[in-house]
Amino acid sequence: MKTIAVLGASADRQKFGNKCVRAYRASGYRVFPVNPAAREIEGLPVYRSLAEVPAPLDRISVYLPPPRTLSLLPEIARAAGGPAGAEVWFNPGSADGAVLEEARRLGIAARPGCSIVDIGRRPGEFPG
Repeated sequence: MKTIAVLGASADRQKFGNKCVRAYRASGYRVFPVNPAAREIEGLPVYRSLAEVPAPLDRISVYLPPPRTLSLLPEIARAAGGPAGAEVWFNPGSADGAVLEEARRLGIAARPGCSIVDIGRRPGEFPG
């Protein structure tokens, strides 16, 4: 089973960090929500950091503002395992030029775009 960590996952069903959790579950992924302030999202346990995720990851999907994303890039790089490791999706609004430049410098397999659309789903399929 493929795995994904959703960095910035949310219990708020209107937010894309929640829609991502639901979309990937519906598509057969094992989903690891990551949010230091939450305990459970969509019935799944939430991890406070990527370092706490108990399985190797195929993907990381980021739903954080660029300054927060930039500060977490070293942790993302460790969790991703380098260019041949996990794909890291920087969803709209999570990365700017500085984030993408630093991600590439750190060897992160950066994918700017919507990770939900990439698996053939639409965010609108998962209403709030």
